[in-house]
Amino acid sequence: MIRMVLGVSYDGRPWLGWQTQPNGQTVQDQLETALRQFVGVKVPTVCAGRTDTGVHATAQIVHIDVMVDRPSSAWVRGLNSLLPDSIAVQWACPVQDQFHARFSAITRSYTYVLLNTPVRQPLWAGRAGWCFRSLDLERMQQGAQMLVGEHDFSSFRSSQCQAATPVRTMHSISLQRKGELVLIHLKANAFLHHMVRNIVGELVLLGQGKTDLDHFEQVFKARDRTKAAPTYSASGLYLTDVEYPTDLLTKPLTTVASIAGL
Repeated sequence: MIRMVLGVSYDGRPWLGWQTQPNGQTVQDQLETALRQFVGVKVPTVCAGRTDTGVHATAQIVHIDVMVDRPSSAWVRGLNSLLPDSIAVQWACPVQDQFHARFSAITRSYTYVLLNTPVRQPLWAGRAGWCFRSLDLERMQQGAQMLVGEHDFSSFRSSQCQAATPVRTMHSISLQRKGELVLIHLKANAFLHHMVRNIVGELVLLGQGKTDLDHFEQVFKARDRTKAAPTYSASGLYLTDVEYPTDLLTKPLTTVASIAGL
């Protein structure tokens, strides 16, 4: 048995998230269908992080266990010939048996892409969130820094979240403006269900001047989801990196994430 790792990117717009569903309209279903066609048997997949409906990925990590031994390039080209245009394997490599896409991960990184224009732009529909009011990134960055470190993130946790604990370690949050876009980069050991989108919702209120830093802190420390802003759109959310111990996985230097500037 050979354990292979796949670096997968996808446009989340056509799919009902990562996790398999009876109707087959998920990224996992599409990948497993392609794998079955490629190797001739059913191949279960394990991913680093289950993304929701409409959420994108430039660097999803998936591991599989297979009996066939093929070159890495064959996995990439073979699977991509069987996958829809919105999903593609970027790279593939064999790893040690102890590697696990989910449990071996040290950190996960997401970027939220926010279009900040007075009028919506159709070409960004489904690919970015939108805020028509001007945003003060300095205020948003000040609020974001309160979240860095190990904290209880209950205020930004979905009511459907199944995690055993709301405590997570946020390694960094940074904001940058690129023309009409505001990019919000978040890196943590792991994220709760809807955590990034709920944080973005509260940061946007702060950036618009509808709330202040004291209010942001009060919401965060309340540990009460009902006190925080509504969940922001899934359209702008991208899984952009998953970090592993270097002795378990060394990923290719050039990835779609770096190309996209996310």
